[in-house]
Amino acid sequence: MLALAISPNRRYLAISETLQDKPTITIYELSSVPCKKRKVLNTFDFPVVEFISLGFSPDSKYLVAQTGPPDSNLAYWMWEKQRTMAIIKVDTQNNPLYQVSFNPQDNTQVCVTGNGIFKLFRYTEGTLKQTNFMRGEAQNYLSHAWLSEEKVIVGTDTGKLLLFDSGDLRWETSIEHNELASEVIKDEQGQESTDSLIEFPAASSPEYSSELVCDAEAQQQKSLPRVSAVAAYSKGFACAAGLGIVLLFEKSEEKEGYREIREIRIPQDECSNDPNQSDKQEVVCIAFSPAEETLLISTNKNQVYLLSMSAAEISKGDTARFEYLNFPIHSSAITGLDTCIRKPLVATCSLDKSVRIWNYETNALDLYKEYQEEAYALALHPSGLYVLVGFADKLRLMNLLIDDIRAFKDFTVRGCRECAFSTGGHLFAAVNGNVIHIYSSTTFDNVINLKGHNGKVRAVVWSMDDYKLVSCGTDGAVYEWNLQNGKRESECVLKSCSYSGVAISPDSKVVFAVGSDHSIKEICDSSILREVPTFDVVYTCIVVAHSGRMVFTGTSTGTIRSMKYPLPVHKEFNEYQAHAGPVTKMSLTSDDQFLLTSAEDGCIIIWKVYDKEGRGLKRERDVPYSDEVLITRTDMEEKTQVMLELKTRVEELKMENEYQLRLKDMNYNEKIKELTEKFIQEMESLKTKNQVLKTEKEKQEMQHQEQLTELIEKQSREVQDLESGNNQKLLLEYEKYQELQMKSQRMQEEYEKQLHEMEESKSQAMEELTEYYEAKLLERTTMLEEAQDDARQQLREFEETKKQIEEDEDREIQDIKIKYERRLREERESNLRLKGETGIMRKKFNSLQKEIEERCSDIEGMKVEQQKLQGIIKALEKDILGLKREIQERDETIQDKEKRIYDLKKKNQELEKFKFVLDYKIKELKKQIEPRENDIKNMKEQIQEMEGELERFHKQNTQLELNIAELRLKLRATDREMHKEMQKERDMEALMKRLKTDLHNCVGLIQEPKKLKESIKDIYEKYVQKADMVEIVGVDTDLHQEYTRQREHLERNLATLKKKVIKESEIHRADYVRIMQENVILIKEINDLRKELKVTRIQVHDLQSALGLLRKRKKQPAESTAPSPDQQSSSVTLRLNPEEEAERIIEMQRLEIRNLRDQMQGQEKALALRPTSGGKLPMLELDKGSGIQSQ
Repeated sequence: MLALAISPNRRYLAISETLQDKPTITIYELSSVPCKKRKVLNTFDFPVVEFISLGFSPDSKYLVAQTGPPDSNLAYWMWEKQRTMAIIKVDTQNNPLYQVSFNPQDNTQVCVTGNGIFKLFRYTEGTLKQTNFMRGEAQNYLSHAWLSEEKVIVGTDTGKLLLFDSGDLRWETSIEHNELASEVIKDEQGQESTDSLIEFPAASSPEYSSELVCDAEAQQQKSLPRVSAVAAYSKGFACAAGLGIVLLFEKSEEKEGYREIREIRIPQDECSNDPNQSDKQEVVCIAFSPAEETLLISTNKNQVYLLSMSAAEISKGDTARFEYLNFPIHSSAITGLDTCIRKPLVATCSLDKSVRIWNYETNALDLYKEYQEEAYALALHPSGLYVLVGFADKLRLMNLLIDDIRAFKDFTVRGCRECAFSTGGHLFAAVNGNVIHIYSSTTFDNVINLKGHNGKVRAVVWSMDDYKLVSCGTDGAVYEWNLQNGKRESECVLKSCSYSGVAISPDSKVVFAVGSDHSIKEICDSSILREVPTFDVVYTCIVVAHSGRMVFTGTSTGTIRSMKYPLPVHKEFNEYQAHAGPVTKMSLTSDDQFLLTSAEDGCIIIWKVYDKEGRGLKRERDVPYSDEVLITRTDMEEKTQVMLELKTRVEELKMENEYQLRLKDMNYNEKIKELTEKFIQEMESLKTKNQVLKTEKEKQEMQHQEQLTELIEKQSREVQDLESGNNQKLLLEYEKYQELQMKSQRMQEEYEKQLHEMEESKSQAMEELTEYYEAKLLERTTMLEEAQDDARQQLREFEETKKQIEEDEDREIQDIKIKYERRLREERESNLRLKGETGIMRKKFNSLQKEIEERCSDIEGMKVEQQKLQGIIKALEKDILGLKREIQERDETIQDKEKRIYDLKKKNQELEKFKFVLDYKIKELKKQIEPRENDIKNMKEQIQEMEGELERFHKQNTQLELNIAELRLKLRATDREMHKEMQKERDMEALMKRLKTDLHNCVGLIQEPKKLKESIKDIYEKYVQKADMVEIVGVDTDLHQEYTRQREHLERNLATLKKKVIKESEIHRADYVRIMQENVILIKEINDLRKELKVTRIQVHDLQSALGLLRKRKKQPAESTAPSPDQQSSSVTLRLNPEEEAERIIEMQRLEIRNLRDQMQGQEKALALRPTSGGKLPMLELDKGSGIQSQ
């Protein structure tokens, strides 16, 4: 795939590619889902090696394509019709060409750029013609973009941006200084630490030679930023400015040019082995989304980056950073690929020195790490927790941690090109040249070394039971190894073939091998069973499904083939175009749901496996994938420490927030007070205003009422006058209406007569005209024949006279011109007169037309009335038919009812037979019901007792709570008293100490009576008169300490009481829960018993109703004939046996039966009056008896 182009309407995508060494352009329709191929252009009238650039016209009807050297042809197509409009050779010196594009507003103008080439072409008269001519020195033009209909911005490899308007250079700028300035700063910073290879002397020194200047210029040329891509948007354009940098330019207000507004850089990759160099990628392509919300770039390392334009605008002044579109992908050929069983993971390694772990369910990159050496082989442990990677110097076994891939064991296997874990994961095989080393993945010991290949081993596969290992190599040998003794079980050597891939069937009996001889070999017991041709394609790898029914192969052209097993001899397989290079590795997931392929193009493709009908394969066992992740103890400790620090920080922030909230509350409370005061003042002022307005309103209402009364009186007078006048007018109008109605009736009769006459005359006229025109037709046919003969003669005469007339015509034309000019003047005058007359005639015509329309409307109204009457007649006819049908249906229903009566009478006779059986069942059911009712009563008594116990417990709880409250109050009172007494004691002790000291001082003055007297007076004044003050002062000083002590004491007591209350509440709650559970069980039992009671009652009710019907049927024949004493006695016994409820039900049933009988008799009377439809059914004896009774 060499070039892409999307149409401006976003409906079509053109792709340039080479299929089987033949250049083709495929155009896809994006609007259809999935995308369909619309056109394929593969036959060309000019020499083509490859198409390097494509472009759609603004209306998406034309396509332009640029071919590469040595031809360098520019082709202009109308692609839908596959018609070549024009071809031109752009360059004759084999210079490289880079880009071609259409003018965004002109289908006929095209721009081409290349090394020393900037050309504008216009399509005119079936050819492309150049419209511009370069002036000055030619440069290497790498990219370009159209800014408007006439302006093109072009970027060069020396960091220059050139703006061309209609082919002439209008503006030029260089972006080299920005890059060079930054590099100079970096060089100055790193000058102390790094020693340069060349020492440049100062510019002023005599040693400054021309050779050094040339070297400096060469280095500067290398360091200049290449403008490798340019893209335009509404405000300006974006361009690449060297490695990893994109600049945004906007239109400057002062000049015609543009100014730089933003610098955007590719971010450094922390997982890279050299993060400082990871962002040094050349930007290959730049594109904006249709709404200009996002900016996309692609680089020479196969990476795609994204930037939100809104984020770029927010971070003005700062350098913005790109983000990965999805995740970083491989930038070189993939050498290893493997899957595991316990997790949906895929591991890959590549020549770009990276190992990546992918999740094929979420399509995401889970882990990624770069190393110093290239990775050649890779194997993933079945648990998904370890990965084995082969490097140039060693083989490393690494842990897959939560956020890192960390090596923990190295093996001395150099240049390992193939490695594989066993199915169970306890062993792994590593290839070193032509030797296969088998290691234990638990002890890491070298268990066995398998030697036998003469060439390099290319592929290794384990059997499902891990007893066998199959290997193939470039020496044409396929060996099957027994791992218990390390010996070869079978071998198949074909020196003419270099094998590249091997696979084994699930039952470990058949081996499949592919190589350079264009065939798949099916090997069993050291012999080739079958060779299946590949049809001129080399298979690079092969995989067999775990079910054993499918085989997948990868080819050297990048395609994937799927075929059934047993392998088909003919070309019976499905081929899918996948990669742009040879397929290197293939792997199937353990459940055969996904196929994973990798190739030298650096791509990984995940394929979903479906059957022929398009259904996904079902998993045989639904074992969920494991979520376990490895993490080291140090990482866990660090994370826990960070979490603790964050928690403390959160608590501190909470305290700060609470303090700030309190301050805010204080401020808000003050503000609220001020606002309330203001509002109260405003309310008072508004109240006063409201009172004033109310008084004004009352005055205005009085005025309005007076005005209203006056207006009402005036209106009543005017209404009376109008009514009298209108009545007179109405009488006159009514008389006119009657006269007009009479006239309309007469007119209608006249018009009907005229219509009838017109129809008769029309029919007569039609007959006459047909006869007349038939006669005329005969005459005209004869005339035509004569006219044709005359025409021939006249043509001859005309040709002779034509020449004479042409000569006379010129003279006559001049005379006719004069005559017609006079006539024109006369006709203009007559036109003016006729216009006046036509105006008068139009007015008359309009008035007549109105009269005709009125008459037509009257006729239409009459027609509508006629249609309504016809509709009424039809509806009445339908009603008559419906009534007739109803009569027939009623006759049929009467017959059906008679049949039903006959059937019911038969059923009654049968029910009498079951009467005695039902009586016996009723007695048994009553016996069964009585013990259950007793049980229900006992249960109800138990429930009542339980509810009583519950009430007692509630009362006890309330009493205990009251006692606790009283005790708390007593505690508080006693504590207060105790504190007071203790304080008094302390005060008294302090006083006593002071008094003792003073007295001790006084004792020293015993020999001096005056001083002794004064000191005693002082003591008296101090301790007797101011005793109360001393007590108060002492209390004030020690109050705070005593309060804190008492508070602690109370808190302890409170805590103990709370614990007691919680324990008691838990005990009560347990008792309450136990009682509730017992109640629930009892309620369930009661509900079940109630349901059983309902069922039994319904059964009893049904049986009793059936009994009542039987009794009633027996009573009726007994009443018609004289009852015998035996029957009376039996009826008495039957009535006495049932209970009261049964008797009520039976009485209700009797009343219903009587009502039904009355209805039946009424229907029979109605039938006797009407004529019967058909014959009646024969009457039974019971029916006759009931008939006599009714008479």
